[in-house]
Amino acid sequence: MTITQLTYVLAVAEHQNFTLAAERSFVTQPTLSMQIQKLEDELDIQIFDRSKKPIQLTEIGRDIVEQARKVVSESDRMQDIVDQAKGFIGGEYRLGIIPTIMPTLLPMFLNNFIKKYPKVQLTIEEMTTENIIQRLHDGHLDAAIAATPLENENIKERPLYYEPFVAYIPKGHTLGKKEKITIDDVDDDTLLLLEDGHCFKNSVINLCKAIGGTPQSFQLQSGSFETLVKLADEGLGMTLLPYLHTIDICRDDKNQLRYFVEPSPAREVSLIYHKRELKMQITEALRDEIAGIIRGAIAFSNVEIISPLEK
Repeated sequence: MTITQLTYVLAVAEHQNFTLAAERSFVTQPTLSMQIQKLEDELDIQIFDRSKKPIQLTEIGRDIVEQARKVVSESDRMQDIVDQAKGFIGGEYRLGIIPTIMPTLLPMFLNNFIKKYPKVQLTIEEMTTENIIQRLHDGHLDAAIAATPLENENIKERPLYYEPFVAYIPKGHTLGKKEKITIDDVDDDTLLLLEDGHCFKNSVINLCKAIGGTPQSFQLQSGSFETLVKLADEGLGMTLLPYLHTIDICRDDKNQLRYFVEPSPAREVSLIYHKRELKMQITEALRDEIAGIIRGAIAFSNVEIISPLEK
């Protein structure tokens, strides 16, 4: 039994196809198939049911795959031990970021980070929280930045900052006369939201549930905050924005922003990673870089965290 064989097993389990698994593993399909067959012969079991399309794991195969993840992960930790002993911060690092955080946070830290740690080969991908959790579990991400808490026992969370909700009130709206608003002022009948799949939407739904609102009454959904602002300006309702999205908003639109009285409803944004804790020297460097920059951008401390998960 070898680490390479276990890696091939994980590839087939993920892609449910020998040819695709071989392509992603940068080997020929016969080589990959032969190595897996040798492992099955050695263990005297079948890991995969090849008669099904797509290929499925056998009952014992599922247990083998779970154990293979642990073994491959521990083998990767050997390099981590060496890198940490040498004080080396470098190598490939795969980071996922959710869509409602990526456009505002990434420009704030990326340039400084890659200059400070030029030996880190950083790959960044925008993806949903659901995909992030799955890819962390499968070992295809080293870490991610997402709204928390996630309440997932396999995921560790390191809070980076707390980002308040800010209301965008169109001209002529009754709330425009107020300097600050309360959660009770939010009218869920005319609240414009992001489309399904965004955890920020779930946070807003949870906020409205806290005041007795009914998510079914939301009337219009869009894919971006910019579109929501334009729709609000057309008189279709009000919307809520994350604080960082309001920093670069144009001067006229800033006049339409209303902050909540404290404690302000807010979302917790964290650097998350699997409990295996691989490549922690890079993860710690990334966290320190972001935390150092964000302190100057968000000074809010008296906040009430709204969960991104719909309860």
